[in-house]
Amino acid sequence: MATPRERAALPAPEPPPPAPSRRSRQWEFVRSLLVAVAIFLVLRTFVIEAFRIPSGSMENTLLIGDFLFVNKALYGAEIPFTGVRLPKFRDPRRNDLVIFKSPEEPRLTVVKRVIGMPGDTLRMEDNRLVVNGTPAEEPFVIRTDPLRDHEDPKMRAWQVHHLAPNRDPASYRPTLKNWGPIVVPADSFFVMGDNRDNSYDSRYWGFLGRNRIRGRPLIIYYSFDPNGMLPLPFFTAIRWGRIFSLPR
Repeated sequence: MATPRERAALPAPEPPPPAPSRRSRQWEFVRSLLVAVAIFLVLRTFVIEAFRIPSGSMENTLLIGDFLFVNKALYGAEIPFTGVRLPKFRDPRRNDLVIFKSPEEPRLTVVKRVIGMPGDTLRMEDNRLVVNGTPAEEPFVIRTDPLRDHEDPKMRAWQVHHLAPNRDPASYRPTLKNWGPIVVPADSFFVMGDNRDNSYDSRYWGFLGRNRIRGRPLIIYYSFDPNGMLPLPFFTAIRWGRIFSLPR
């Protein structure tokens, strides 16, 4: 036990630090929230973004009601309002699924499959794709309307300017399932939906420029059948087998 003299020599205990004020606590909360929002925006802009499948043009690979995360870093994310892209990991490849801005409606985001690469010669005969003279293996394709083979003025309007040298432009009359041969220009791609008879794609509006491609589907993080019989299908018609599956 300390003597009275020893106790007198001990330093006085420091007072406890003052409790943070209400304003200080509010500022800490706001600062944490701003940091979280900034991190979210950076990730969404340059790394990963959510996307929902709105149509059946990619069935059965992607279904209406699928929710995806999109890898934006793979092909080089674009810095907003500059047109400048960050370094890419690689370029799009044949049969890649790609997310891109619609050439006709810039606010609309679309998903299709890369069918033609720069320099490829493409044609379709009786709904079968031929790439550089070789019939393409396309196990992902479904054909739902074998009798439909309409002629659309949009197809001829642009395809006639990209015909292979051995094709006569004057007699060229492309249809949904019979067209070409056409040659894909540099820095462009030809994309189509896997639901080949029910897809509005490059056959109609032309080649997809490299600068429009935003990313590649990474994973299906949620899926439900919007035509489910029970009320609130978002909760009652979940496709459990598709959740966390990898689209290919």
